[in-house]
Amino acid sequence: MHPIFSHLRRLGLYLLAWIPIAGMLAYLLTIPGQITMREAVTLSIPLSLIYAFVCLSSWYSCRGNSLEKYGLGRLVTTHVTAALIASIVWAFVAVGMASSLSKMPAFTGLSARFRPEIPVIVGSGLLLYLLSVTFFYIIIAVDLSRDAEARVMRASVLARDAELRALKAQVNPHFLFNSLNSISALTTSDSAKAREMCILLGDFLRRTLGLGEKTAIPLEEELSLIHAFLAVEKVRFGARIQMEENIDQRALDVPVPPLLLQPLVENAVVHGIANLVEGGWIRLSVQCDNGGGDVSIIVENRFDPEAPARRRNGVGLANVRQRLQARYGNRASFAVKAEADSYRVALTFPAERGLQTT
Repeated sequence: MHPIFSHLRRLGLYLLAWIPIAGMLAYLLTIPGQITMREAVTLSIPLSLIYAFVCLSSWYSCRGNSLEKYGLGRLVTTHVTAALIASIVWAFVAVGMASSLSKMPAFTGLSARFRPEIPVIVGSGLLLYLLSVTFFYIIIAVDLSRDAEARVMRASVLARDAELRALKAQVNPHFLFNSLNSISALTTSDSAKAREMCILLGDFLRRTLGLGEKTAIPLEEELSLIHAFLAVEKVRFGARIQMEENIDQRALDVPVPPLLLQPLVENAVVHGIANLVEGGWIRLSVQCDNGGGDVSIIVENRFDPEAPARRRNGVGLANVRQRLQARYGNRASFAVKAEADSYRVALTFPAERGLQTT
């Protein structure tokens, strides 16, 4: 559809732009002194209105003669020829209008006095048509640029979604591998606990499978998954795991990527609690800033600094870092710090309230 006709407001603004053009045309007609200002205004206003719609036709010529597809010679020839034809037709219309007005007593002799001004009409028409061609080429260039930006944005969103799905797909297999190792160890020492762990593990996996293709879930649901995960691990470690939580209630409805925090708590168990004979603590803190714009989460656990070195920044932490980067970009932060006998992971991301969690 024609860009000017697609919105009534655009058409109104376009026609308003022709008011000063009509004034300039009237002024040009009065310069030789043969035509009065009243006569010039009477001619220029309807002539400008007619030519405003004639110039709109240049849009189709611009659409059919792409700047990228055709050479400069063809473009100049095509548009100059069209401009010349349009201006000559406009001059004939002007002559007809002057002849009609000259029959009125107030405009007697206007037809004869107007003939010397025909070159002015032709020249003005030629210039105005070529200006309209330039204007429409600019509109086409802007539209193409917007389309290109939209395609890049869509490609970026699709790439991000694909990355998030791939990273999310890593979480369950990683956790499942660790859990199966634990069940394997329990089968020889305590078959009842191994059976209980299998039941709890099955329940946890059913809940995570229910997430389906969700790109985000409420933080409250994510915390519930952590509790289900710890229920599995407590079968093995019992009272050796102590979980402390400090949750800001304002953050519970904030959407987060599914299983964002579970790998952090899992790392705290595998790399911290599992190496402490007497057990240890895991502290989870969730806070909203005063304006409610960001959510800060800290997962801290006790660990044995003298225990044999183990690779800490494995799949779990790398997965969380990459998913934060993929979803929030530079708006999120991720920091890891070990000091004394505690290990701390801190992450901050925007509270995107109002987004769909599907």
